Order: sequence, then C-alpha cells, then structure tokens
Amino acid sequence: MKAMLYNEAGGPEVLQYIDVDDPEPGPGDVIVDVAATSLNRLDVVQRNGWFQMPGFDYPHIAGMDVAGTISAVGSEVSGVSVGDRVVVDPSLAGVADSSKLAGRGDLYGDLGIIGGTVHGGYAEKCLVPGTHVYALPADMPFEHAATFPTCYLTAAHAIFDVGELEAGETVMIHAAGSGVSTAAIQLAKSAGATVLATAGTDEKCERALTIGADHVLNNRTGDVTAFAREVTQGAGVNMVFDHVGTALFGASLFGTGVRGRLVTCGNSSGDEATIPSLGYLFHSGIKIMGSDPYRPEEFGPVWDTFCNGDFEVVIDSEFALADAAEAQNKMLASDFFGKIILKP
Repeated sequence: MKAMLYNEAGGPEVLQYIDVDDPEPGPGDVIVDVAATSLNRLDVVQRNGWFQMPGFDYPHIAGMDVAGTISAVGSEVSGVSVGDRVVVDPSLAGVADSSKLAGRGDLYGDLGIIGGTVHGGYAEKCLVPGTHVYALPADMPFEHAATFPTCYLTAAHAIFDVGELEAGETVMIHAAGSGVSTAAIQLAKSAGATVLATAGTDEKCERALTIGADHVLNNRTGDVTAFAREVTQGAGVNMVFDHVGTALFGASLFGTGVRGRLVTCGNSSGDEATIPSLGYLFHSGIKIMGSDPYRPEEFGPVWDTFCNGDFEVVIDSEFALADAAEAQNKMLASDFFGKIILKP
C-alpha cells in the first residue's frame, strides 16, 4: 500500500510517500481501507519533534481521524463485516487482548493512539481493533466522518465530563477556527449555553457566528477579559474552554466569573502560564481544570449525538495523501477554518 511516513524529526521534507507492507489483522482486529483522514496539530508537532507522545516511535504514519471501509476481519471479531463503512476511535484504551494493539490503554501513562503512537490514517489501509469501529449512517460521506473523532471527543469530554457545562451558562471558546473549537462551539450551543468565541482574524470570527457562536472577538486586536465581562454584564463567564495556553491564559482567568471554571486541553501557544492574581483566583473560587483523556465508553454516545444532531461539518480543504506536506504547512500557518482532509 501507499503511505506517507517519516523516519526522523524535521520539516515537511522528512515526509516520504512510499510503498509499505499492508497491515495484517490479529484475531481481534480489522483492516480499514482509508477513504479519508483529517489533520490534527499533533501530526505537525510530532513530525517536527517539538513534542512526541509516550510510546511514539519511528517510522511513523500519522492520522488519528480515520474513516473508510472494512476490508478484512480477524477471527475473533464480531458485530462488523467486510464492506462496512466505519469511523475509527483512535484511543487504544479498552482494547481486547486479541488485538495486535492491546496493552496500550494506560490513560495516564503510555496511552496508545492510532496515528499518534501507532500507524494511522496517512495510508491506504489502517489496522484497527475490532471494538473501535463505529458504523456510518448510510448517507454520511467519509469526509464528514473524518472530521469527528479527535475534535468532538476532546471537546465533549472537556466541556461536559470535566467542565460540567449546563444549559443557560456562558462559555468562552478560544481559537474558534480550529477543528476542536468548531466542535466545541456547536456542542455547547446544542446544550443550551451562550457561546462567546475568539479567534485571530475577523474572518474567522465571522465564520464562528455561522456555526453557533453568539458573540465573537478578534483576540489579537481586542481585550479578551473586557469582552467576557461586557457580554455577561460584568459577571464573567461560567467557563472558558482553552487549548491555546500561554497567550490567553491570564486574560481568560480574569474573564471568568465567581465559581467559574477554566478548562484547558492544549498548549498551542506555549506550555507555561502565569496566574496573574492568586487573590482573584481564590477569592472568586475559580477552578482551573485539566481535561484528561476521554474513556472508551464516551465515544459511542458522542458519535450518536453527532449523527443524530444538526451539526455543521466544517471542512476547510481537501488534499491528496501525496500532498500531505502542503496540507501540514497550511495547518502550521493557521491558514484554515475547520478540518483539513487527506484522501488516499
């Protein structure tokens, strides 16, 4: 099969579009013929060597968000068949011992991730545990399904399981043009929250309004704290959903109201943040909450919500797998809104 892999850290020049051996399923596995996969920031971060997941190794085939058709089924797999159209849960928590990918389920240690620590969807075929595939609705395009796994599970887990967002609350969501934030905006809005969204350009702010944001701010030209206070008549937001990190941390904290929650699940602008006022933090009862990995049992319900809800699929652009370097450069430049899709 054709695959896009790399054997060392570096720029886009390390990516190699080459022939590799087809994966063979274990008794508990299936092989998915990849129809579409979508990019995530981790793809670029690991390729550059800025950060690599525990258990990462070379050679590596990225691609955490995979949708396609099952072409082979292991002897101990039940409930799925050759020809089924599926989306893949990339987390390797809860994998049966009969899978070749078993033993990588430590949520707080060496958690395995398809496309993160083991070979993923930047290829024509992908090895997947048979327990980690979910059927697509008959009318859902593969490209739409490939926008779902990492973004929607990250957002849903952070907002609802960790942050416990409720109807009637206010939530401020940063980096509105990213895949995880386009998911977060829609999930929060569908749950009955008022959504404040910030982004780095006016164009991205306008796009955020079309997918459910109630109020928007260009966070490079505007005052994030003042924005949060103004929209809430001085009270501050109930929750901040943040994966930007350093750049907006202090402003987010001061924009959070009494007994509010700042939920963080990323650090795209840096890994260090300063609490500008411990007095404000403890006097106002602010909670700073880290969003840990989602559990296997969360994937199915969130997938059902996505399939049955009125969610807009936000695709920025599509590239051929052979053009993965160009696609990753687009992501690194933040020149996108929504998901970037690769197709073998």
